[in-house]
Amino acid sequence: MLYYLLLINFFSFVIFGLDKRKSIVHRRRIPETTLLGISFLGGTIGSIAAMLIFRHKISKTSFLLKMGLIVLIQAALIYFFGKKY
Repeated sequence: MLYYLLLINFFSFVIFGLDKRKSIVHRRRIPETTLLGISFLGGTIGSIAAMLIFRHKISKTSFLLKMGLIVLIQAALIYFFGKKY
């Protein structure tokens, strides 16, 4: 599980950085659903780190709300499954 989380967060960080780069050079962007999906699958820490470091998607309110919802869902899942084990 640790290796999965390290890998997905690294991948998420790279994908957010790539999307930022594409936005600067006016290339076709990575869809928001892809960015949010990677975050939902466990790449939240990498996504948030990339958002802060690259200053990417931090002024888009709808994206931030969706990211916040993902964080809340993940926290609830951790709480729920953490109580069982």
